[in-house]
Amino acid sequence: MPQPTPQPLPLARRCPLDPPDEYTRLRAEAPVSRLALPDGNVGWLVSGFEEVAAALVDPAVSAKRKFQTNVSPVTLTAEEFAASGFGDSFIGMDAPEHTRYRRMLTGQFTVRRLKDLAPRIEQIVDDRLDAVVEKGPPAELVQDFTQPVPSLVICELLGMPYADSAEFQRNVDVMMRLERTKDELLGAMTAMGSYMHELVRAKRERPDDGLISGLIQDTPSDGVPLTDEELAGIGNLLMIAGYATTANMITMGTLALLTHRSQWEALRARPELVENGVEEILRYLSVAPFGLPRTAKTDTEIGGQAVKAGDPIVLSIESANRDPRHFDAPDDFDITRERQRHVGFAYGAHQCLGQQLARLELGIVFGRLVERLPGLRLSVPLEEVPMRDDMQIYGAHALPVTW
Repeated sequence: MPQPTPQPLPLARRCPLDPPDEYTRLRAEAPVSRLALPDGNVGWLVSGFEEVAAALVDPAVSAKRKFQTNVSPVTLTAEEFAASGFGDSFIGMDAPEHTRYRRMLTGQFTVRRLKDLAPRIEQIVDDRLDAVVEKGPPAELVQDFTQPVPSLVICELLGMPYADSAEFQRNVDVMMRLERTKDELLGAMTAMGSYMHELVRAKRERPDDGLISGLIQDTPSDGVPLTDEELAGIGNLLMIAGYATTANMITMGTLALLTHRSQWEALRARPELVENGVEEILRYLSVAPFGLPRTAKTDTEIGGQAVKAGDPIVLSIESANRDPRHFDAPDDFDITRERQRHVGFAYGAHQCLGQQLARLELGIVFGRLVERLPGLRLSVPLEEVPMRDDMQIYGAHALPVTW
């Protein structure tokens, strides 16, 4: 029987808070379907929860990406990427290389470190809210709150001066744009690589309590210390993940609460719901519209489809977390929902290392937000909120509010 014609990744959203409607049909009819990629490759789009979860732990599915998953026409050669000094990302590696890095980083994300960091996160959130309140309504929360908070937190974690973060944010935003020239992309990556190499050298000379110093002082299981290049790659990855993804998840979570007023009021009335609310926000929303890229290492089967070695695979987290075969009423935003396993932080060997830090940060943010600004509301209709449809990480460019 002939295969259906490969279709591009669904991107058109009817509502800013929901995945594209096309995923509803795909989950019902073809949770593993043929996908036409922007670079001309043909692969597989996995949209069902069980299928995504299975692929995440399938040893035949590699985290190494050999294809383009976003819609940007600009790609870099391996030589151009290496020359930028940005550093390789271990999230695109398989065992044993991935295991080596992950083991070292797991040792840095300790319960003690998070416990020690919690009061500082609370102070950062309160300080930023103080500034928002002092300026008075109306306010723009992305610029004044949702971006500064995670930027300050990740700087605190890494041991990076916050004064340096503004330029870093600008370069990350260039990298995340779908429309940028190769020169712009290389310029941003080279600047980030140069800065992180300088930071690593500074930490070698003057170590502190930050994570980069911890990695420098740690001894890997193979006895081979991390090089400056490896440390720069890890630093850049953590900076992007800790700043860009968290900032946009805070923005989207706030937007969801403000547009589902009963949930905002429920959190106000019952602050103990905040941890449950964070899990619902992580399930209900996604800032990864282009999915998780994977490649089949060997022939395998996903959702009854025969996947050949070398086939590109894209795992849709935003679709999987709305699968009615796994979640009751998945399109309802309900912070009292009984917790179920979701794939907001992926699953298996590549599950997000910083997930507990993210949960801690989000819990403090949303708890303080409803406490300090109980009357917070959008100052424009939802359809006028400028969304990040032009970026590889989804969210909102601005969040105009009043109270």
